[in-house]
Amino acid sequence: MGPESGVSIPSPPRNPSSLSWVNLSRNLILAYQSLGVVYGDLSTSPLYVYSSTFIGNLQDHQNEDAIFGAFSLIFWTLTLIPLLKYVFIMLGADDSGEGGTFALYSLLCRHAKFSLLPNQQAADEELSAYKYGPSMQVATGSPLKRFLEKHKALRTALLVVVLFGASMVIGDGVLTPAISVLSSVSGLQVTEKKLASEIVVLACVILVGLFALQHFGTRRVAFMFAPIVIIWLVSIFSIGLYNIIFWNPKIVRAISPYYIIKFFRETGKDGWFSLGGILLSVTGTEAMFADLGHFTALSIRLAFAFVVYPCLVVQYMGQAAFLSRNPQKVLNSFYDSIPGPVFWPIFVIATLATIVGSQAIITATFSLIKQCHALGCFPRVKVVHTSKHILGQIYIPEINWILMILTLAITIGFRSTTLIGNAYGLACITVMFITTFLMALVVTFVWQKSVLLAAMFLVFFWFSEGVYLSAALMKVPQGGWVPLVLSVIFMLVMYIWHYGTRKKYNFDLHNKVSLKWLLGLGPSLGIVRVPGIGLIYSELATGVPAIFSHFVTNLPAFHKVLVFVCVKSVPVPYVSPEERFLIGRVCPRPYRMYRCIVRYGYKDIQRDDGDFEDQLIQSISEFIQMEAGDAQFCSSESSSYDGRLAVISSRTIQSSSSLIVTEREDCDGIESIQSSKSLMLQSLRSAYPDDENPGVRRRHVRFEVAASPGMDTGVREELMDLIEAKEAGVAYIMGHSYVKARRSSSYLKKLVIDMGYSFLRKNCRGPSVALNIPHINLIEVGMIYYV
Repeated sequence: MGPESGVSIPSPPRNPSSLSWVNLSRNLILAYQSLGVVYGDLSTSPLYVYSSTFIGNLQDHQNEDAIFGAFSLIFWTLTLIPLLKYVFIMLGADDSGEGGTFALYSLLCRHAKFSLLPNQQAADEELSAYKYGPSMQVATGSPLKRFLEKHKALRTALLVVVLFGASMVIGDGVLTPAISVLSSVSGLQVTEKKLASEIVVLACVILVGLFALQHFGTRRVAFMFAPIVIIWLVSIFSIGLYNIIFWNPKIVRAISPYYIIKFFRETGKDGWFSLGGILLSVTGTEAMFADLGHFTALSIRLAFAFVVYPCLVVQYMGQAAFLSRNPQKVLNSFYDSIPGPVFWPIFVIATLATIVGSQAIITATFSLIKQCHALGCFPRVKVVHTSKHILGQIYIPEINWILMILTLAITIGFRSTTLIGNAYGLACITVMFITTFLMALVVTFVWQKSVLLAAMFLVFFWFSEGVYLSAALMKVPQGGWVPLVLSVIFMLVMYIWHYGTRKKYNFDLHNKVSLKWLLGLGPSLGIVRVPGIGLIYSELATGVPAIFSHFVTNLPAFHKVLVFVCVKSVPVPYVSPEERFLIGRVCPRPYRMYRCIVRYGYKDIQRDDGDFEDQLIQSISEFIQMEAGDAQFCSSESSSYDGRLAVISSRTIQSSSSLIVTEREDCDGIESIQSSKSLMLQSLRSAYPDDENPGVRRRHVRFEVAASPGMDTGVREELMDLIEAKEAGVAYIMGHSYVKARRSSSYLKKLVIDMGYSFLRKNCRGPSVALNIPHINLIEVGMIYYV
């Protein structure tokens, strides 16, 4: 599921006659890349589907009719769920090109007031990524929409459902490497007659190596993924075709659904139990929608419909033909069906293919954890961007080692692909079940189709998936309990963190500093204003946080320029750099106090590129000039402050600038000076050091006020103060908070806050690490929150 694809496709030429060819070639290239990223997991399912299906309840039904019926079930499952549901329907429900559970949720939050994120409307102001502006979100809709918006409990339940689905995907990140690698190396039992314990040890060695290499990222080996999967698909297609011709060509008849009826007529209740094994044929399907943002809907459709789907169908058909003549070899049916001369090449390719599939789900888990954190539902973790070339490739050390420990525990504890398959199938079908529910809401609220059409979609696919879900739930005692336990643990972590964070935010919201008190202190704030800029971080998008008054009352001095910084996640995948900053004033001009809301999408990466301070200064200076030229900003009433915000983009900055930006780059001791009257200039470009030569480039930016006879004196003075403060230095001020439950709180609340939330805060990354704040400039203010 990971975003390993990163080949840059040239922009289409402007000649209309060549647009169609360029678009087709682009989609063909993306389809090729998607094979190594999207379909690694789905394409390796033939390794364990038949063994998981027939070992157990169907041991007494290993005959031709049962095998033909099992293939018929696999064929129609592949047709209904991946082909019909995902290829033809789900891929059309993208969120600005992004897919996945969070994409559906963000779509719903933008078209209805479902979001539980605090103060979301202020952060959403003037964001062009919305197809409908914030004003459209509050528009009157259907009675069902108004009913859901009115009841907070229902909106909370919707978020819980989304997080439960996310927890199941994290469970996939544990189970996929275990079942894939163990099933691939189990082929050694066919020729080398290795013991089960030796197979498990070998699988564990491969898994440790897989997780140990995660910190390198997949950029350097991503180009190998697609060829490996293509070779694998061609191999299984060829083997399947050989088995059909050599063993039993009559298997072609089993495409008819009549054989499904015969299957259940013969096997009865045992056949229903075996659906948990049939379900494994579509594990990994969710990746087609989750990885949509790195490809296009057409490229994923082309890859599945013309490559993956026919190869899988022929392979399952060939295995069924082999088993119809050799039912006693169902334990290792895939490897037993391989002709002897090509066994070892196929074994090597199978092992590589399972590593590719495992790599994809591990990378996707990292991305999912990051998205949960953006929603305020996961503790802060260190996010490392492993490539400056490929968007979305990240590495989270803590999650990586947790996944490795859990995966090894599952592999050593179960030692059987059948038991792991029971757990894996339950996790996958639960995610599909939740996705169907969210998609039905999207059909109604986003696509604005009739409730009847949404209900028909929901009933049809819930019935199809519900049959498999019921069979998977029956396997809970035989390994199916694993994803449930993992989901409960991750859900508790998410709930406790979200609950504690909201309580802390509500405390800040109800203990804001009075603006009248602040204005009564005068421009000096009753203390000494020293040179420099103070960036005060807070979760409040409006008002002055209590941390400020706590700081002022305990220290006799404060910076001459103050900026209240609020970092917010908005329900869109990405926020363009041009719309990153919202700038406003907190107090009248003499106070030199500003507000900046920094907006990120749920898939944006906050890079430590060293440009934040420069971009902030440039944005504030542009705001000062815009304010001077706009009469609506010039009101002297105090009530007008801390309420007006302006989006500062590179386009508006480049259009009119009163600053001269001087940039100096130190490259191996050689300095180069560049000047421009453009406010953003080169400082908006990435300042990353080269991968091979880290730390070679060092950028230093200096600002000067340009000579402009028509500039207002007050504006010039304010710009000069801003530049002088920047030259004096920038300090980052954050609260070092301790959250405790009130004495009157219930025992359960005290348990959640004093033990659960406090434990998570002490053992997660600090906010300064998550926000990439330099420690040398960090000032922390201790506070106790009684919530």
